[in-house]
Amino acid sequence: MVITMSYIDSIYDKVVLKNPGEKEFHQAVKEVLDSLVPAIDKHPEFKKFKILERIIEPERQFMFRVPWVDDNGEIHVNRGFRVQFNNAIGPYKGGLRFHPSVYLGIIKFLGFEQVFKNSLTGLAMGGGKGGSDFDPKGKSDNEVMRFCQSFMQELFRHIGPDTDVPAGDIGVGGREIGFLFGQYRKIRNDFTGVLTGKGLDWGGSLIRPEATGYGCTYFVQEMLKARGTDFKDKMVAVSGSGNVAQYTVEKINQLGGKCVTLSDSSGSIYDPNGISGERFDFFMDLKQNRRGRIKEYAEKFNVDYFPGKRPWEVKCDIAMPSATQNEIDKNDAQKLVDNGCIAVGEGANMPSTLEAIDIFLEAGVSFGPAKAANAGGVATSGLEMSQNSLRLAWTRDEVDQRLHGIMVNIFKASRDAADKYGAPGNLVVGANVAGFLKVARAMMAQGVI
Repeated sequence: MVITMSYIDSIYDKVVLKNPGEKEFHQAVKEVLDSLVPAIDKHPEFKKFKILERIIEPERQFMFRVPWVDDNGEIHVNRGFRVQFNNAIGPYKGGLRFHPSVYLGIIKFLGFEQVFKNSLTGLAMGGGKGGSDFDPKGKSDNEVMRFCQSFMQELFRHIGPDTDVPAGDIGVGGREIGFLFGQYRKIRNDFTGVLTGKGLDWGGSLIRPEATGYGCTYFVQEMLKARGTDFKDKMVAVSGSGNVAQYTVEKINQLGGKCVTLSDSSGSIYDPNGISGERFDFFMDLKQNRRGRIKEYAEKFNVDYFPGKRPWEVKCDIAMPSATQNEIDKNDAQKLVDNGCIAVGEGANMPSTLEAIDIFLEAGVSFGPAKAANAGGVATSGLEMSQNSLRLAWTRDEVDQRLHGIMVNIFKASRDAADKYGAPGNLVVGANVAGFLKVARAMMAQGVI
């Protein structure tokens, strides 16, 4: 194992050297590589065929100019990205993120994570990711439409239903997917399932908006079962207030838990009464229709609002970070442990730092890593692809049952891999190993390409 660790360290050093300044990508690679030590020990053929060296390098990546005109006639120029990381087990699949923080390193970290996440679903999907540093906040519908049309004017060359199927992510919801799909259809004169997250009237799937939040909650439910408990009467701290957080709260309520926090980029709220009933309805209208700030919830219901703060200082049984990467650092993790948190389910992509994960694992907290816990979104995107290929639509119950089954299977696969490879209970190791093995075997079967 010492020799394997030295080999792993040498690969990571090369990643840092070849990808300077891309700290999120470095972090994602390190987490996976460190988890794979026991797998490489047991399968020396992966080292011989340079599987790790190949899997950390994107198969291709695109960066392009996106000019667009605002409502005042002023021209703006943004950058667009698409990274196609690995398609050994299926077409590239991964979302598009529109946010000012987007740069190549963010897209590469997300695409790399997507490879293993998609593998865990059991569906035929490779890993990719894309986006732009465009900020849709404060833009009119017409401005967003013009940007999306310009973005697709380049992206269409690189995607297709059997090549690369993007979806939404931060800043890309139903509105944006609609504009993107309309432009693709116009350019290609082709109606295909090239994007997921579409509207129900034109190829979308029921449960897709809810899928990441529902799926993460189902995964945490399995972790709680393994501890001999469930969501009933548990206090849950949720961060974020976008799509993932919204439907995480909804499913928590259905399973008998009580969500007491939410947040957005301006701050966080604490509602000890629980965000359910009238309060949940107000929150959904605030974020889905009025696109308001979470502070308005605090003002409406006279609850605590903490400007500029994340919601990890409150007492809770379960934490479900659902906002963005690295939102739980080691100090936040220690506060959660000290306050009695027994389980963490990552709804966002890589929301916990490596130091935070170590604290959770050392304290015996059940920890569901993002690539396993939030795979419900891409799993249901895969189900949408299947429905598009079959030219049919499944019922809400059918999709929800399939989603639930996939999340249960991901938990079992992660738990079993952790047991088999010498890290019982460590779902970080289990998820990384289980996701990696399927892709690695496919790469070996297909030769050195």
